[in-house]
Amino acid sequence: MPKRFVVTASEFSGLPRFPVGFELAEALTAAAQQLHETVSPANTLDTAVRLAVHLLPGAEHAAISVIERGDLRRTVAWSDEVVRAAESPRDDRDDAHADASRPPYWTRLWNSPVVHLADGDAEVGAAVPAAFGLRSALALRLRADRRSLTVLTAYARKPQAFGDDATRIGRLFTAHVSIALDSATVREQLTQAMHTRDLIGQATGILMERLDIDAAEAFESLVRASQRENIKLRDLARRLVEAHPPR
Repeated sequence: MPKRFVVTASEFSGLPRFPVGFELAEALTAAAQQLHETVSPANTLDTAVRLAVHLLPGAEHAAISVIERGDLRRTVAWSDEVVRAAESPRDDRDDAHADASRPPYWTRLWNSPVVHLADGDAEVGAAVPAAFGLRSALALRLRADRRSLTVLTAYARKPQAFGDDATRIGRLFTAHVSIALDSATVREQLTQAMHTRDLIGQATGILMERLDIDAAEAFESLVRASQRENIKLRDLARRLVEAHPPR
């Protein structure tokens, strides 16, 4: 599991806290640069939750979750252990209301990019985990497709903590996060593809040498073995390379 980070004020000493006006443009530019310098999607998400706490007015904690059809959720990044515990499934806690593990606001996020949550909200019921001292939340959609949502949620201990400024800045910020996440995902996929190509090339070379066959025959042999053993070609190639290290 990737390393998780606890937010401290010193981490973003170059950024104004809860910026407005011209400061906001500068802060978002600096945040975008930090997001695009991340080396993997997981690192992008970790950076995003830390920046969210620093940039969004009222935010004290933040997490990013993936919500799938059927309201199954997994939290993939969090700013601290408080919000990690608060976002854990309700049926993992001593809570008599098991149906609260599926707050109705999740359904709203399929059709709306922003949902505000607060104490006493009749529509969302117990969606804000007050047991952890959290009294309000701002849920911002990062990604959406037919099967899943990726959502950034900022939390605060103060009721009604998130106003129009937080929503406006949150939407600008999540646009940057989405672009950076897409970029990091593409880079990771390209890296994996290059690594897979190299593995298959090495495995093909091993078969050529050991079986005295040409490249086409060696590759066809790998494909047949992959189908016969019901294993991905990449994994079969890795197994062959690891079993025959260079002398």
